Amino acid sequence: MEKDNVCIDCHNQVDKVAKILKLGQAELDILTIPKRILTFSYPVKLDSGEIRYFTGYRVQFNDARGPTKGGIRFHPDVNLEEIKTLAFLMTLKCTVVNLPYGGAKGGVMIEPKRFSEAEIERISRGYIREIKDFIGPDIDIPAPDVNTDSRIMAWMLDEYEKIKGRHVPGVITGKPVALHGSKAREFSTSMGGAYVLGEMAGALNLKPAKTSVAVQGFGNVGMNIARILHEWGYKVVAVSDSKNGIYNANGLDIKDVIAHKEKTGQVAKFKGAKDISNEELLELKTDVLVPAALENQITKKNANNIKAKLILEMANGPVTTEADDILLKKDIMVVPDILANAGGVVVSYFEWVQNSMNFYWSENEVLDKLKTYMTNAVKDMSKVCGEFNCDMRKALYINSIRKILEAERLRGNLAQPVKSA
Repeated sequence: MEKDNVCIDCHNQVDKVAKILKLGQAELDILTIPKRILTFSYPVKLDSGEIRYFTGYRVQFNDARGPTKGGIRFHPDVNLEEIKTLAFLMTLKCTVVNLPYGGAKGGVMIEPKRFSEAEIERISRGYIREIKDFIGPDIDIPAPDVNTDSRIMAWMLDEYEKIKGRHVPGVITGKPVALHGSKAREFSTSMGGAYVLGEMAGALNLKPAKTSVAVQGFGNVGMNIARILHEWGYKVVAVSDSKNGIYNANGLDIKDVIAHKEKTGQVAKFKGAKDISNEELLELKTDVLVPAALENQITKKNANNIKAKLILEMANGPVTTEADDILLKKDIMVVPDILANAGGVVVSYFEWVQNSMNFYWSENEVLDKLKTYMTNAVKDMSKVCGEFNCDMRKALYINSIRKILEAERLRGNLAQPVKSA
């Protein structure tokens, strides 16, 4: 196997449980070598008439449990190794919440702010033309991710349907409701995280009114989880966007913060709050810290300065492996991303199911079902924590990896374990 095809970071992640589960080489290969890697460049005509080439990726990591599922991100730092790692994490995430999916991820190396809306549309449609033969409702189902949204999913769906010459709503999720998207999808990731936090808070006897929360990131996920927790009575004391943050020890009125952000384009200079940096927000003394921005925000450099009692990973990979070990020694509980932010893929699954049936649910039905999936996943994790006497991340990895390998064995892709006499 070519070295470039192996997911290096996946090895680091799997090493945590490989010894516990006594994994063999074939099992390690399944967990570290993606099933399919697509790397391509494609031309797009800009508004100026200039032709620009863009680099795109799609990695379908494992499909033993069903068609692969995962978002498409537009970001200047997109690279193949990142996409492989995120596709691996999507494989685990879908298994954590018991969805009949494997994991995938895609992306385009681009700074979206530098391009017009018409250019972004052409870039989006061009991406779909490159992967059209490798996606479908029963193959691989893309969705929104960083810097992509329901509008971009609508363009991608339209391009795919034009190519195929028929309606195929189940090929993409995260679509607008008017194009057969699911109700509650826009805030489903945040609601799923809130349900998980609710379960954890109950177990830890944390009362919402006395529980302080800091949220890093004020995009769709961060803004919505701050709003939801505020509505539930939690004391949200700090939030931040990509520029800087704000802090008030007595709590922020999140509805007013959202209005301020929409008016000024930033959370800074909010009346009654102190301006702080993103770094300062992470190191605040709070009950709950919610990293909802990008990956690698808590590293070995700042992990010792973290004072929160519980970290809810709403971003993908906000805590590095080295930082994880430091936080564990400090008795800081970390609810991993593959559970905390799985609400988005759960409601994406609901969207796919509704597309398949051509029958659609109310928002209350969607949220009731989401709560069931998220709370059941927390209970499953707790059982494995008790079985192996381990932290939450190891428990989730153990639970997911066992299910993935079981599916591979049942398919005949792994030898059955030798039974002792």
